[in-house]
Amino acid sequence: MKSKNLLIIANSFPHKNCLYGGIFVKEQVDVIAENFNKIYVIAPTPHLPEFFGRFEWIPECWRKGINPIDYTYNNISVYFPNFFVPPIHFIREKYAEGAYKSALKLISEKNINFDIIHAHFIYYAGYVGAKLKEKYKKPLIITGHGTDVYELPFKYKNFEKMAKYAISEADYVTTVSKSNYIKLIELGVKKEKVTVIQNAYDANKFKQISKEECKDRLNISKKSKIILSVGMLEEIKGHKYLINAMKKVVDEKQNVLCFIIGGGQLKARLQKLINDLNLNNYVKLVCAKPHDEIPLWMNACDLFVLPSLSESFGIVQIEAMACGKHVVATRNGGSEEIVINEKLGYLVEPKNSDELAEKILLALNKEWDKEYILNYVKKFSSDEIAKETLKIYEKVID
Repeated sequence: MKSKNLLIIANSFPHKNCLYGGIFVKEQVDVIAENFNKIYVIAPTPHLPEFFGRFEWIPECWRKGINPIDYTYNNISVYFPNFFVPPIHFIREKYAEGAYKSALKLISEKNINFDIIHAHFIYYAGYVGAKLKEKYKKPLIITGHGTDVYELPFKYKNFEKMAKYAISEADYVTTVSKSNYIKLIELGVKKEKVTVIQNAYDANKFKQISKEECKDRLNISKKSKIILSVGMLEEIKGHKYLINAMKKVVDEKQNVLCFIIGGGQLKARLQKLINDLNLNNYVKLVCAKPHDEIPLWMNACDLFVLPSLSESFGIVQIEAMACGKHVVATRNGGSEEIVINEKLGYLVEPKNSDELAEKILLALNKEWDKEYILNYVKKFSSDEIAKETLKIYEKVID
């Protein structure tokens, strides 16, 4: 395998103006890199003229990262070929063809040679991968992550058509959860061609560090119980339900402080909710932080909360557990496969602030077995997950 070149096609990949986009792809790439001669990452990027940067309804990463810059590190080269599509929902079905053409042009211009294609997300990266497989006759693996599996193909006919085309071309399909696995079977993937390989965390970054040391570095009060949530400020992340829950938590327990880390278009609306509920001293919106800084926050907290309405997996809760933290999460489709018992945390119904507040208070007052949590989470380490991924590569290339 070390003589082979791997081509990764991704919907997004981290760059200086968008630190989180595709971070789980990057972490997998970093771990498997030593097994390849060269890895090329192509993340076709919708191009928006600067005029569109003034509109807050356009995703923040698009507005800030209009022209992400290509970069190389170690044996990994990352490219962001542009393609123009107006940021209007009903036109988004055309992304796939634009993304394919931009990737094809880049491969030709850079004279990129590859032996395996791995596309992350069925749409639109999977579609791009399928077209490249047809042209270059190289084996294709597609990983389905979230809405590309359980929502878009079942909601829109055009997405269904493109998804079925992509997975029909794939030599193998992986996905991050059992619930996604069931949806892939419904889409027509044969059982012998699909498996679950869950997202991984970086054990070198996410590990226990002194809580007091982390609080000192972040200038956080040592007297307060810290509640942490990390995620884009979008409706699907359910932050407003956490904020409403905090009103009830504060009524019972005043020595609490909740930090919500992330950027996004709902920041002003969420801040207004905090103001209206008089929670300015108890809930803080913190702008998006570099991924390398997140372990400090997780080690500084007493409890991690994931209030999402829907998750394909939810790697942040695994990262929190790797720091020895228990979790309160919603039954969002992904957390049920992670928080499998009450030694790890609690599950609540989505959109239920009362139940969320109840479990937060219960979690803050409970004595937790950190060693149990730390031992449980080891199976999600990047080294373990990489072994499973490499087995798939070897299978399709033989």
